[in-house]
Amino acid sequence: MHPRIEEHPDIRAMRVRAAEVSAKPSAQATEGLTLLTGLYLAISPWVVGFSGNPLAVSNLVTGIALAVLALGFGSVFERTFGMGWAAAAIGAWAIIAPWVVQNASATTGTIVSNTITGAVAVILGLMTTAMARGRS
Repeated sequence: MHPRIEEHPDIRAMRVRAAEVSAKPSAQATEGLTLLTGLYLAISPWVVGFSGNPLAVSNLVTGIALAVLALGFGSVFERTFGMGWAAAAIGAWAIIAPWVVQNASATTGTIVSNTITGAVAVILGLMTTAMARGRS
């Protein structure tokens, strides 16, 4: 009879390492900031005042996706740490969305809000990826 894959020593070692990384204050801060960034991205159309703009739908969807991703980082880090690149991709999308989304009237407020929020998401995504690789 073959042992189950969950009992393999390498799998156990990876889970222990992931638990150690996710228990660090820097990882917890990154997870929390990613969650807040996603929530802000989702509500930014109403905060900045462009809720009637097609960009509002993009921000709402990508903001919720980023927040859900951050919840995954916080609850099951050993399964989601490899998804840090997705947070960075969402951030990159937020930066270019005011110019790419069709019929979006890019105002100074939308551009500044999306650029800052996107840059924060990119940085946090890269930090999550770096933590996953053991560089931080």
